[in-house]
Amino acid sequence: MADDQRRVLVLNSGSSSIKFELVGPDGARVSGLVERIGEPGGVADHAEGMAQVLSSLDLDGVAVVGHRVVHGGEEFQQPTVVDEAVLARIRELSALAPLHNPANLLGIEAARAALPGVPHVAVFDTAFHVTLPAHAYRYALPDELYRRHGVRRYGFHGTSHGYVARQAAAVLGRPLESLRMVTLHLGNGASATAVDGGHSVDTSMGFGPLEGLVMGTRSGDVDTTIVLHLVRGLGLSLDEVEDLLNRHSGLRGLCGDNDMRAVVARAAAGDEAARLALDVTTYRLRKYVGAYAAALGGLDAVVFTAGIGEHSPVVRAMALEGLGFLGIELDPARNEANASVISTDASAVAVLVIPTDEEREIARQALAALS
Repeated sequence: MADDQRRVLVLNSGSSSIKFELVGPDGARVSGLVERIGEPGGVADHAEGMAQVLSSLDLDGVAVVGHRVVHGGEEFQQPTVVDEAVLARIRELSALAPLHNPANLLGIEAARAALPGVPHVAVFDTAFHVTLPAHAYRYALPDELYRRHGVRRYGFHGTSHGYVARQAAAVLGRPLESLRMVTLHLGNGASATAVDGGHSVDTSMGFGPLEGLVMGTRSGDVDTTIVLHLVRGLGLSLDEVEDLLNRHSGLRGLCGDNDMRAVVARAAAGDEAARLALDVTTYRLRKYVGAYAAALGGLDAVVFTAGIGEHSPVVRAMALEGLGFLGIELDPARNEANASVISTDASAVAVLVIPTDEEREIARQALAALS
């Protein structure tokens, strides 16, 4: 990207918002957000929202528009130039990511209508995880469910995990191919990935982005028997269960607040519910770091990224507490300062804080797709 003189417009379309960033070859960046699409006080639809985005930007010299798409299934393993066939397949995959892919599609369709003369490239959250081995991506379910219906682990946040893995290698001054690391993308959505030599070999999110770590409003790992009990025993509909697991669980379910900053502050003030939420969240993180160290056969680095990962010393310290047997030794002062390297000089495992930059990664991949 650094040597490429072309400009890239990056779009991340949600159900009621469009995040955008114009990435230039000289590092210049213009970003913004259109919110409340289709809601009172906002624009009417994504087409109007896209018009607002484009009217705010100087698009001279834009070579490509890169779009974030959450679910690419098994077939989309690389950034892909969008045509009608690609759109149709992304639409079919909406069944696997009903909260994300339809919104991504709305943004792509609005942008293609507004910028018909520029190539549009879909960059998939799942693509980084196509290197998962079968023993990591298969569930212990009847084979037909995988063969005919694609029921398997896909993984998400791939652009972020891939980006911070490369950046971590640069910070450490070591070849990416030589490193075994666990990358932790911790925001309102959260996932862990085991990265071996730059390749994803296991990841916490699964068939959809609900499995794995405790998140802001999502439960993460939960016994499927609970789902059966909610339906059969408590009379909830499947839609109600989906809504409960996605929007009313996680931190919000445990303590009524899905903002980790508020949870940490409440816990420090003695709030028992907030303390439990913090304990459950960081215990889950600690389990995944340990499990992935075992899966990798050793560990060279742990990388924290995204909003919570980059800015919460409390969460980082609690997540790594008791993992000294793996060779992890945290430096409290560096951790409090949100330094790039927060482990001690003597630590056998480097612990890093790497700001994620999904927009720049999408821009890089979109340009690569043109080549």
